[in-house]
Amino acid sequence: PWLERRLMPVHRISRDSLDNLLKGKVKQNATFVLKFYSNNCHMCHALKDYFVDISNKEQYKDLYFFAYNIDDYPEIEKKLKFKGVPTIFVVHANIGDRVPRMKLLPEPSAPNDKTWYKTIDICNFIDKETT
Repeated sequence: PWLERRLMPVHRISRDSLDNLLKGKVKQNATFVLKFYSNNCHMCHALKDYFVDISNKEQYKDLYFFAYNIDDYPEIEKKLKFKGVPTIFVVHANIGDRVPRMKLLPEPSAPNDKTWYKTIDICNFIDKETT
């Protein structure tokens, strides 16, 4: 049901839904933009509105945008081999029995003081990973 056409631009997903996505249980040809955040991260909160704005862009209407609170499962950083939040992945759901392909947005060379990532960097990354 969470893969039906989204009514909100960004959905917060549960640990179960994240596990299903990462384990390849999503049997639909779909691409996700997944932002990891924490309640205690001021940059994560500052990035929220920009992430929503990106999700509303017409060119991304066929993508699914999710946010996951790492406070719900702190070990996810180690499991997915990233350090710190905000962190953004593009995830291509599996087709058949393949494991989903995940691409990590690299750390910015010149981080934004308030949001860490810049909108243009996120958009360029999404464009690169979805074309």
